[in-house]
Amino acid sequence: MKGLLDILRGVAIGVANIIPGVSGGTMAVSMGIYDKIIGAVSGLFKHFKQSILTLLPLGVGMGIGIVAFGYALRYLLAEHTLATCLTFVGLILGGLPILWGRLRQSWAQKARKGAPVGEVICFAALLAFGVGMALMQGGDETIKTLTLTPGTALLLAALGLIASATMVIPGVSGSMVLMVLGYYNTILDLVTGCVDGLVAGDFGLIFHNVCLLAPFAVGVALGIFGIAKIIEYLFAHFPSQTFAGIIGLIVSSPFAMLYSSGALARFSLPGLIAGLVLGAAGAWVTLLMGKADPE
Repeated sequence: MKGLLDILRGVAIGVANIIPGVSGGTMAVSMGIYDKIIGAVSGLFKHFKQSILTLLPLGVGMGIGIVAFGYALRYLLAEHTLATCLTFVGLILGGLPILWGRLRQSWAQKARKGAPVGEVICFAALLAFGVGMALMQGGDETIKTLTLTPGTALLLAALGLIASATMVIPGVSGSMVLMVLGYYNTILDLVTGCVDGLVAGDFGLIFHNVCLLAPFAVGVALGIFGIAKIIEYLFAHFPSQTFAGIIGLIVSSPFAMLYSSGALARFSLPGLIAGLVLGAAGAWVTLLMGKADPE
């Protein structure tokens, strides 16, 4: 049951990672497993078996979420933008009560009362950063045709490094960063192209896309390992400031999601009603998963 729950959590994180404006790190925080993932990644070589047992079901779920929902999300974001966005807003905000409790716990351990200046500054600064990232987003970029050359491999590895480092940080969307850089649709097209090749039995297409995704995946792995060490240090030495900053980023996520997707420009009353209902359901699911013991 625990393994299945972790796979489902991984699916949610994977789906979140491919939606501009939604952070996979935020989803992990909302479900109460963020520090568990960071600890497993940073301690991979020191506690190899335990880390693999922790990361494997989550990784499987993330793979399923990214590949299986790539097509569905393209359709839902194109045809039911507002309802889809509000659903994910609910999924994100559903974890705030648990995160707020963790922040208050860190205050209590230091015998603090109220909101110290440092925490308020971290909250405000990272709230502004999250909103700013959304405002920096460019228009819809065209899908770039890539050929497998050493230069392309280095570019894809660099993109994976940048995107993964931001994916790990709660409230910062790696997909949005790729969109700002102009490569979001290109990377998503490579992922869905693998599925196209598999369905059509075109192993040449699969091989081509996998070869292009491989350096991107290497960059992703390097970025995750690098940033995990930094975040582990921050949680160990500045827990309340780190939690306050993460809450600021999470609070900015609804704006980032709705702005980057153009959902408000496609407003409809049925979409609003469906989105509010689905968003409430999503918040309830996230809250339940966050309260489930992740250990």
